[in-house]
Amino acid sequence: MVREQIDRIGVVGAGTMGSGIAQVAATTGYDVVMRDIESEFVENGFDTIDDSLGRLDSRGDLAEEPATIRDRIEGTTLLDDLGDCDLVIEAALEELEVKREVFADLERVCDEDILLATNTSTLSITSIASDLETPERVIGLHFMNPVPIMEGVEVVVGEKTTEAATDLAHHVAEDLGKTTWEADDKPGFVTNRILMPWINEGIRAYDEGVASKEDIDRGMELGTNVPMGPLTLADHIGLDVCLHASETLHEELGDRYKPAYLLTRKVEAGDLGKKTGKGFYEYE
Repeated sequence: MVREQIDRIGVVGAGTMGSGIAQVAATTGYDVVMRDIESEFVENGFDTIDDSLGRLDSRGDLAEEPATIRDRIEGTTLLDDLGDCDLVIEAALEELEVKREVFADLERVCDEDILLATNTSTLSITSIASDLETPERVIGLHFMNPVPIMEGVEVVVGEKTTEAATDLAHHVAEDLGKTTWEADDKPGFVTNRILMPWINEGIRAYDEGVASKEDIDRGMELGTNVPMGPLTLADHIGLDVCLHASETLHEELGDRYKPAYLLTRKVEAGDLGKKTGKGFYEYE
Protein backbone atom coordinates (compact mmCIF):
# COMPACT_ATOMS: atom_id res chain seq x y z
CA MET A 1 0.00 0.00 0.00
CA VAL A 2 1.01 3.61 -0.51
CA ARG A 3 0.15 6.57 1.67
CA GLU A 4 -2.86 8.39 0.27
CA GLN A 5 -2.58 11.63 2.25
CA ILE A 6 0.08 13.79 0.59
CA ASP A 7 1.06 16.99 2.40
CA ARG A 8 4.84 17.15 1.96
CA ILE A 9 6.62 16.41 -1.32
CA GLY A 10 10.33 15.71 -1.64
CA VAL A 11 12.26 16.45 -4.82
CA VAL A 12 15.70 14.96 -5.52
CA GLY A 13 17.60 17.32 -7.79
CA ALA A 14 17.43 21.11 -8.01
CA GLY A 15 18.19 21.47 -11.71
CA THR A 16 15.80 22.61 -14.40
CA MET A 17 13.32 19.78 -13.87
CA GLY A 18 13.68 19.42 -10.10
CA SER A 19 13.30 23.12 -9.38
CA GLY A 20 10.32 23.26 -11.74
CA ILE A 21 8.61 20.37 -9.97
CA ALA A 22 9.33 21.96 -6.57
CA GLN A 23 7.88 25.28 -7.77
CA VAL A 24 4.68 23.71 -9.10
CA ALA A 25 4.16 21.67 -5.93
CA ALA A 26 4.66 24.73 -3.72
CA THR A 27 2.39 26.83 -5.92
CA THR A 28 -0.33 24.22 -5.46
CA GLY A 29 0.04 24.47 -1.68
CA TYR A 30 2.31 21.56 -0.81
CA ASP A 31 5.25 21.86 1.53
CA VAL A 32 8.36 20.88 -0.42
CA VAL A 33 11.86 19.64 0.39
CA MET A 34 14.25 20.20 -2.55
CA ARG A 35 17.50 18.29 -2.19
CA ASP A 36 20.70 18.29 -4.22
CA ILE A 37 24.22 17.08 -3.51
CA GLU A 38 25.81 20.55 -3.25
CA SER A 39 24.50 23.72 -1.60
CA GLU A 40 25.47 25.65 -4.74
CA PHE A 41 23.08 23.51 -6.80
CA VAL A 42 20.31 24.11 -4.28
CA GLU A 43 20.84 27.87 -4.44
CA ASN A 44 20.86 27.77 -8.23
CA GLY A 45 17.54 25.94 -8.04
CA PHE A 46 16.08 28.67 -5.85
CA ASP A 47 17.35 31.32 -8.30
CA THR A 48 15.53 29.52 -11.11
CA ILE A 49 12.36 29.35 -9.03
CA ASP A 50 12.56 33.04 -8.10
CA ASP A 51 12.99 34.04 -11.75
CA SER A 52 10.08 31.87 -12.84
CA LEU A 53 7.75 33.05 -10.07
CA GLY A 54 8.65 36.65 -10.90
CA ARG A 55 7.69 36.20 -14.56
CA LEU A 56 4.43 34.47 -13.68
CA ASP A 57 3.58 37.16 -11.13
CA SER A 58 4.22 39.96 -13.64
CA ARG A 59 1.64 38.35 -15.93
CA GLY A 60 -0.88 37.98 -13.14
CA ASP A 61 -0.71 34.20 -13.25
CA LEU A 62 -0.20 33.61 -9.51
CA ALA A 63 -2.94 33.44 -6.89
CA GLU A 64 -0.43 34.20 -4.12
CA GLU A 65 2.64 36.35 -3.63
CA PRO A 66 5.87 34.75 -4.94
CA ALA A 67 7.40 34.98 -1.44
CA THR A 68 4.53 32.96 0.03
CA ILE A 69 5.08 30.19 -2.50
CA ARG A 70 8.85 30.33 -2.11
CA ASP A 71 8.58 29.96 1.67
CA ARG A 72 6.95 26.55 1.26
CA ILE A 73 10.18 25.18 -0.22
CA GLU A 74 12.99 23.97 2.04
CA GLY A 75 16.41 23.42 0.48
CA THR A 76 18.83 20.77 1.73
CA THR A 77 21.82 18.66 0.80
CA LEU A 78 20.85 15.88 3.23
CA LEU A 79 18.94 12.93 1.83
CA ASP A 80 17.67 12.10 5.31
CA ASP A 81 15.63 15.33 5.23
CA LEU A 82 13.35 13.58 2.74
CA GLY A 83 12.41 10.99 5.35
CA ASP A 84 9.32 12.85 6.54
CA CYS A 85 7.91 13.45 3.05
CA ASP A 86 4.74 11.71 1.87
CA LEU A 87 5.95 11.44 -1.74
CA VAL A 88 9.42 11.79 -3.26
CA ILE A 89 10.06 12.64 -6.92
CA GLU A 90 13.56 11.98 -8.24
CA ALA A 91 14.85 14.37 -10.93
CA ALA A 92 18.57 13.55 -10.90
CA LEU A 93 20.87 12.86 -13.84
CA GLU A 94 19.44 10.72 -16.62
CA GLU A 95 21.83 7.87 -15.84
CA LEU A 96 20.56 4.46 -14.76
CA GLU A 97 23.20 3.79 -12.11
CA VAL A 98 22.75 7.26 -10.60
CA LYS A 99 19.02 6.70 -10.31
CA ARG A 100 19.43 3.21 -8.86
CA GLU A 101 21.71 4.60 -6.19
CA VAL A 102 19.27 7.41 -5.37
CA PHE A 103 16.38 4.99 -5.02
CA ALA A 104 18.39 2.64 -2.83
CA ASP A 105 19.06 5.60 -0.53
CA LEU A 106 15.41 6.66 -0.63
CA GLU A 107 14.28 3.18 0.31
CA ARG A 108 16.55 3.43 3.34
CA VAL A 109 15.22 6.79 4.59
CA CYS A 110 11.54 6.69 3.53
CA ASP A 111 8.76 4.67 5.15
CA GLU A 112 7.49 1.68 3.15
CA ASP A 113 4.20 3.38 2.28
CA ILE A 114 5.82 6.38 0.59
CA LEU A 115 5.38 6.59 -3.18
CA LEU A 116 8.75 6.94 -4.93
CA ALA A 117 8.57 8.49 -8.38
CA THR A 118 11.18 9.12 -11.06
CA ASN A 119 11.07 11.90 -13.63
CA THR A 120 13.05 9.83 -16.15
CA SER A 121 12.20 10.48 -19.78
CA THR A 122 13.70 7.31 -21.30
CA LEU A 123 14.98 4.87 -18.66
CA SER A 124 13.12 1.76 -17.55
CA ILE A 125 11.13 2.11 -14.32
CA THR A 126 11.52 -1.62 -13.79
CA SER A 127 15.31 -1.39 -14.12
CA ILE A 128 15.52 1.58 -11.76
CA ALA A 129 13.56 -0.36 -9.11
CA SER A 130 15.05 -3.80 -9.78
CA ASP A 131 17.32 -3.96 -6.73
CA LEU A 132 14.80 -2.57 -4.24
CA GLU A 133 12.90 -4.51 -1.62
CA THR A 134 9.75 -2.53 -2.44
CA PRO A 135 9.71 -2.02 -6.24
CA GLU A 136 5.92 -2.00 -6.23
CA ARG A 137 5.84 1.60 -4.99
CA VAL A 138 8.15 2.96 -7.72
CA ILE A 139 6.55 4.73 -10.68
CA GLY A 140 7.43 7.18 -13.45
CA LEU A 141 6.15 10.74 -13.21
CA HIS A 142 7.58 12.30 -16.36
CA PHE A 143 6.97 16.06 -16.25
CA MET A 144 7.42 18.10 -19.41
CA ASN A 145 9.86 21.02 -19.64
CA PRO A 146 9.33 23.79 -18.59
CA VAL A 147 7.39 22.23 -15.72
CA PRO A 148 5.53 25.41 -14.58
CA ILE A 149 4.19 25.98 -18.10
CA MET A 150 3.64 22.56 -19.68
CA GLU A 151 0.32 20.94 -18.84
CA GLY A 152 1.14 17.26 -19.32
CA VAL A 153 2.61 14.57 -17.09
CA GLU A 154 3.35 11.05 -18.33
CA VAL A 155 2.64 8.31 -15.76
CA VAL A 156 4.83 5.27 -16.49
CA VAL A 157 3.96 1.94 -14.89
CA GLY A 158 6.79 -0.47 -14.05
CA GLU A 159 6.54 -4.25 -14.10
CA LYS A 160 5.83 -4.42 -10.36
CA THR A 161 4.14 -1.05 -9.83
CA THR A 162 0.83 -1.54 -8.03
CA GLU A 163 -2.52 -0.21 -9.12
CA ALA A 164 -2.71 1.82 -5.91
CA ALA A 165 0.63 3.50 -6.69
CA THR A 166 -0.52 4.21 -10.25
CA ASP A 167 -3.80 5.73 -9.11
CA LEU A 168 -2.02 7.91 -6.55
CA ALA A 169 0.47 9.13 -9.15
CA HIS A 170 -2.35 10.22 -11.45
CA HIS A 171 -4.15 11.91 -8.55
CA VAL A 172 -1.09 13.86 -7.36
CA ALA A 173 -0.18 15.03 -10.88
CA GLU A 174 -3.75 16.17 -11.46
CA ASP A 175 -3.75 17.94 -8.10
CA LEU A 176 -0.68 19.83 -9.34
CA GLY A 177 -2.85 21.15 -12.17
CA LYS A 178 -1.54 18.73 -14.79
CA THR A 179 -3.27 16.42 -17.24
CA THR A 180 -1.93 12.86 -17.29
CA TRP A 181 -1.62 10.01 -19.73
CA GLU A 182 -0.36 6.53 -18.93
CA ALA A 183 2.38 4.52 -20.61
CA ASP A 184 3.75 1.03 -20.17
CA ASP A 185 7.41 0.69 -19.24
CA LYS A 186 8.73 0.44 -22.78
CA PRO A 187 11.65 2.47 -24.20
CA GLY A 188 10.82 6.15 -24.65
CA PHE A 189 7.29 5.70 -23.28
CA VAL A 190 4.87 7.77 -25.42
CA THR A 191 6.51 11.18 -25.77
CA ASN A 192 10.17 10.51 -26.49
CA ARG A 193 9.47 7.35 -28.48
CA ILE A 194 7.64 9.52 -31.00
CA LEU A 195 9.32 12.89 -30.45
CA MET A 196 12.99 11.92 -30.87
CA PRO A 197 12.64 10.43 -34.38
CA TRP A 198 10.69 13.54 -35.39
CA ILE A 199 13.45 15.84 -34.13
CA ASN A 200 16.18 13.73 -35.71
CA GLU A 201 14.41 13.64 -39.07
CA GLY A 202 14.08 17.43 -38.98
CA ILE A 203 17.82 17.70 -38.35
CA ARG A 204 18.60 15.25 -41.17
CA ALA A 205 16.36 17.19 -43.55
CA TYR A 206 18.32 20.35 -42.77
CA ASP A 207 21.69 18.60 -43.02
CA GLU A 208 20.73 17.07 -46.38
CA GLY A 209 19.61 20.40 -47.85
CA VAL A 210 15.89 19.67 -48.08
CA ALA A 211 15.19 23.22 -46.88
CA SER A 212 16.63 25.91 -44.67
CA LYS A 213 16.27 25.43 -40.92
CA GLU A 214 13.78 28.29 -40.85
CA ASP A 215 11.65 26.72 -43.58
CA ILE A 216 11.76 23.28 -41.98
CA ASP A 217 10.49 24.74 -38.72
CA ARG A 218 7.99 27.01 -40.46
CA GLY A 219 6.70 24.14 -42.58
CA MET A 220 6.09 21.92 -39.56
CA GLU A 221 4.51 24.73 -37.55
CA LEU A 222 2.12 25.84 -40.30
CA GLY A 223 1.65 22.45 -41.89
CA THR A 224 0.96 20.38 -38.77
CA ASN A 225 -0.10 23.01 -36.20
CA VAL A 226 2.72 22.25 -33.74
CA PRO A 227 3.83 25.26 -31.64
CA MET A 228 7.45 25.04 -32.78
CA GLY A 229 9.40 23.11 -35.37
CA PRO A 230 11.91 20.31 -34.68
CA LEU A 231 15.08 22.42 -34.80
CA THR A 232 13.73 25.15 -32.52
CA LEU A 233 12.33 22.54 -30.15
CA ALA A 234 15.66 20.70 -30.03
CA ASP A 235 17.40 23.95 -29.09
CA HIS A 236 14.89 24.52 -26.28
CA ILE A 237 15.17 20.97 -24.94
CA GLY A 238 18.97 21.00 -25.18
CA LEU A 239 20.85 19.24 -27.96
CA ASP A 240 22.78 17.18 -25.42
CA VAL A 241 19.52 15.99 -23.89
CA CYS A 242 18.16 15.09 -27.32
CA LEU A 243 21.34 13.21 -28.18
CA HIS A 244 21.33 11.26 -24.91
CA ALA A 245 17.67 10.30 -25.36
CA SER A 246 18.27 9.28 -28.98
CA GLU A 247 21.29 7.18 -28.04
CA THR A 248 19.31 5.41 -25.32
CA LEU A 249 16.46 4.65 -27.70
CA HIS A 250 18.88 3.61 -30.45
CA GLU A 251 20.42 1.08 -28.11
CA GLU A 252 17.00 -0.29 -27.15
CA LEU A 253 15.07 -0.08 -30.43
CA GLY A 254 17.59 -0.13 -33.26
CA ASP A 255 18.57 2.01 -36.23
CA ARG A 256 15.30 3.89 -36.66
CA TYR A 257 16.39 5.84 -33.55
CA LYS A 258 19.98 6.48 -34.66
CA PRO A 259 20.93 10.08 -33.79
CA ALA A 260 21.36 12.43 -36.72
CA TYR A 261 25.01 13.13 -37.55
CA LEU A 262 24.56 16.89 -37.28
CA LEU A 263 23.04 16.51 -33.80
CA THR A 264 26.13 14.61 -32.63
CA ARG A 265 28.44 17.19 -34.23
CA LYS A 266 26.66 20.13 -32.59
CA VAL A 267 26.95 18.51 -29.16
CA GLU A 268 30.63 17.73 -29.71
CA ALA A 269 31.15 21.41 -30.59
CA GLY A 270 29.47 22.49 -27.35
CA ASP A 271 26.56 24.18 -29.11
CA LEU A 272 23.77 22.76 -26.97
CA GLY A 273 20.94 25.13 -27.83
CA LYS A 274 19.29 27.95 -25.95
CA LYS A 275 21.09 27.20 -22.67
CA THR A 276 24.51 27.85 -24.23
CA GLY A 277 23.35 30.69 -26.48
CA LYS A 278 23.83 28.72 -29.68
CA GLY A 279 22.44 25.56 -31.22
CA PHE A 280 20.74 25.52 -34.58
CA TYR A 281 19.89 29.14 -33.83
CA GLU A 282 21.60 31.84 -31.78
CA TYR A 283 20.14 33.27 -28.55
CA GLU A 284 21.00 36.30 -26.50
